[in-house]
Amino acid sequence: MKNLLYIGNQLSQSDKTVTTIDTLSKLLSDEGFSIVTTSGKKNKFLRLLDMLYQILKHRNWANYILIDTYSTQNFYYAYLCSQLCRFFKLKYIPILHGGNLQNRLKNSQFMSKAIFNNAFKNIAPSEFLKLQFQEYGYGNLEVIPNSIEPENYPFKERDFSKPKLLWVRSFSKIYNPLLAINVLKILKDDNIQATLCMVGPDKDGSLNEAKIYASDCGVDVRFTGKLSKEDWIKISEDFNIFINTTDFDNMPVSVIEGMALGLPIISTNVGGLPFLIENEKEGLLIEPNDAFLFVEKIKQIIENPEMGNNLAANGRIKIEQFDWEIIKNQWIKLLI
Repeated sequence: MKNLLYIGNQLSQSDKTVTTIDTLSKLLSDEGFSIVTTSGKKNKFLRLLDMLYQILKHRNWANYILIDTYSTQNFYYAYLCSQLCRFFKLKYIPILHGGNLQNRLKNSQFMSKAIFNNAFKNIAPSEFLKLQFQEYGYGNLEVIPNSIEPENYPFKERDFSKPKLLWVRSFSKIYNPLLAINVLKILKDDNIQATLCMVGPDKDGSLNEAKIYASDCGVDVRFTGKLSKEDWIKISEDFNIFINTTDFDNMPVSVIEGMALGLPIISTNVGGLPFLIENEKEGLLIEPNDAFLFVEKIKQIIENPEMGNNLAANGRIKIEQFDWEIIKNQWIKLLI
């Protein structure tokens, strides 16, 4: 097997969300690849230095450099790391994340071309992101979806007599967490006995903002903070509808996991979501930032529980294609 250096924000030990570098590196290691990951340093500047240092250190060892590539500040990490790889003639593979990378392609054209035109291969987790890149003239792309291990997600049929809403994401403005609170407020004002649990760490101050907003709205929201995957899967047993309120997205793993658990999904129809969910078959897709539409769809499930169960069952069938036992063959073919 080959030697891999994987570069990304490995901050799950610092109360941040587990990301692809944590999950994919372990899965590839289990398949026999030798992997070094970087970086877990909290300070952004030190983290960048560590990434660059590890490229220098392992330039004669690594067969490929995997680089998690986002649209936020991490984009500059990806740019500098990829250019150092180019200098040493190393094969690097950007793994594309986030539904807002299109803005980088538009607003950072020089750096985008330097990264993506010179990559060994650009990996998109969805057809949506692949199409976005193709629109800007990039052709060196392969779609390898985010994967899960379905056996770790026990499917459970739900009772929908009372809406018990689950929201799982990092607290960030682009994921619009306040919208979930608005949904609960409207349900409560309609005298519907609804509950809401919001799971995830803070990213940009949105968690504290959400707590204050919930208090101002006079609704009781359960905020758990960051939980391990095992813990939030256990919590999910007490809930019956998964809501995804994001304004931008690609192929969110949390939504895939919700589908695996048998939770009917109600999500904004943005980014890669329509590539993941067929509306009214595997979930319900609505226009972004409209709490009343969320409430309307929630009421439909309450009034028609058979529809909720059908959405859940179809969602579980859909996510079987994201089984690591299937997805791993694409990675092995690419890296061997």
